[in-house]
Amino acid sequence: MTGSFWWDLLLGLAGALLLAWLVLVVALVLARPRGGLLREALRLLPDVLRLIRRLAADKTLPRGVRVRLGLLLAYLALPVDLVPDFIPVLGYADDAIIVVLVLRGVVRRAGPAAVRAHWPGTDDGFDALARLTGFPTATT
Repeated sequence: MTGSFWWDLLLGLAGALLLAWLVLVVALVLARPRGGLLREALRLLPDVLRLIRRLAADKTLPRGVRVRLGLLLAYLALPVDLVPDFIPVLGYADDAIIVVLVLRGVVRRAGPAAVRAHWPGTDDGFDALARLTGFPTATT
């Protein structure tokens, strides 16, 4: 392309990173909760953060689950988002979407009972979390 190995390598890496980012944005758009679920996710955020911390500290859960939750907490603590905040709707929602996706995986591996045991909020909040993540509650 440019005739210089290093410039070609740098351009190739930049192109690959851009492509990977675009694929991630498309995946987030497709996985986005529909309707009022996104609003519910943002309303539940304080309880969900406490839930994630409690689940990550639970030594009875599989190590892979705890590692994913630890990585999620690290991502949430970083000031840099995958989708910049100036992008309408998705810019502010990327954290909520990623949390929902990780919690879906946690429920598949650890089960809804583990999530329920660590839930710090109300029963209505847990029902909303169950709707967001798609796992059954005791009432459904």
